[in-house]
Amino acid sequence: MIDDSFYHKPPGIKESLAAGGIVVRLQEDQILIALVKEGDYPTYILPKGSLEPGEDLQEAARREIEEEAGLSQLEFLADLGVQERLNYRRKAWKVIHYFLFITLQDEGQPSDPTHSYHCEWFPVDDLPPMFWPEQKQLVDDNRERIRSLVHKRTT
Repeated sequence: MIDDSFYHKPPGIKESLAAGGIVVRLQEDQILIALVKEGDYPTYILPKGSLEPGEDLQEAARREIEEEAGLSQLEFLADLGVQERLNYRRKAWKVIHYFLFITLQDEGQPSDPTHSYHCEWFPVDDLPPMFWPEQKQLVDDNRERIRSLVHKRTT
């Protein structure tokens, strides 16, 4: 059963902006998506996190992707919209802007020293269990758009 309590904003809770991304690459004719996992935790997430002072949303997404997935050679393809939920500690309402990027990188070293993230690639049609259901929904809702944008970019 999915815990949907993260998707109800309690009264009086602070709101903060965050950004993240779907990073894709081609392997032969298959579109792969980068997902990150921390330590031995059994589920995956899309890279995302809070803005730092002076950053715009796309800069924050790029920084978070580099910190969590180790991917820095990113080409912007599209803005994928906004998802909202409580953060993990239920202390802030996160308004998360997601972007689509493409890369030629197949691996990288995450630059966030405070976490033990590692990045893995999965086919767009065969994603593993993800911690945040809205992230899986974001991919599901944009699957055909992702295919179209990658096809346009690579032809």
